[in-house]
Amino acid sequence: MEMLLMGACLSMFGLAVTCLAFGAATRPERSAPAMAVKPELAKAAAPARFFVQPPVQAAIPIAAHARVPLEVLLLQIENHVRLEQAAVESFLQTPTSALLHSRTISTLVN
Repeated sequence: MEMLLMGACLSMFGLAVTCLAFGAATRPERSAPAMAVKPELAKAAAPARFFVQPPVQAAIPIAAHARVPLEVLLLQIENHVRLEQAAVESFLQTPTSALLHSRTISTLVN
């Protein structure tokens, strides 16, 4: 019974600490009058706007000859799979750490 009571007390203490931390993190900042910033300095210290959308430009259509046919992509994937299988077979024949960490000659990145 004592262990159950101790667990409940520790859980309540942990909950109280979590609530205090959450309250401190979400509380709005108070600005002191002694720390008032001049308006021209406030504009200079404005936060950077990282996620602002760039101005929309006219969409450039993709040229018809720039598209890659599906058959070419399938052949590249099949070639990559064959090269990876060959690398696995050579590793299984003679397992060394050099073969384990070496790259294949495939043009696709693993």
